[in-house]
Amino acid sequence: MEFARSPGYGTGMIRYRSASLSLLILLLLSTPVVGRAGTPKKPGAAASRAASSPPERLGSAEKWTAYTYREKTGKVCYVGAEPSKRDPAGANRKRSVAMVTHRPGEKVANVVSFAMGSALKEGSDVALDVGGAKFDLFTKGDSAWARTSELDRTIVEAMAKAKDAVVKGTPRKGPPMTDTYSLAGFAAMLALIDKACDVRR
Repeated sequence: MEFARSPGYGTGMIRYRSASLSLLILLLLSTPVVGRAGTPKKPGAAASRAASSPPERLGSAEKWTAYTYREKTGKVCYVGAEPSKRDPAGANRKRSVAMVTHRPGEKVANVVSFAMGSALKEGSDVALDVGGAKFDLFTKGDSAWARTSELDRTIVEAMAKAKDAVVKGTPRKGPPMTDTYSLAGFAAMLALIDKACDVRR
């Protein structure tokens, strides 16, 4: 498992995990995902290899679903959804997913991440617009994260009140990508993972 750290957090604080995000995407999606070798992978199989306990689905509302599972460092709670619209239509990229994750065992909460399904241009930022509030996210691979825990919390609070979120990224190849997420149901599912991981607002 690969680990990476981001500016704005204390020494040793894990900001994101490439392998963990891939796992969470697999757990989130109910249909098989095609791997690089072209072999379908079932979410349950991925979970059994990487999680210490089977994932538990806490609930769903609109496009958002809340889950929890346990790994070596403790309980993990997250909410995720796929976009309601992707541009350009028909582009050759994998699934896009928006997620908010809590890892109380590592004193991490409200980690916002967006997987865009295609490798992003190295060094580029992703532009996030949540109900008119604009944020710049740093990128690695096909995904984007907030740079600080304070920004994570601000984005999550904005998502809980807004109607939609628009994510724009520059791929390594091809035209710019835009994913639009409906935020209907997000606040209700956020409340579920807050309760499951004892995160207070």
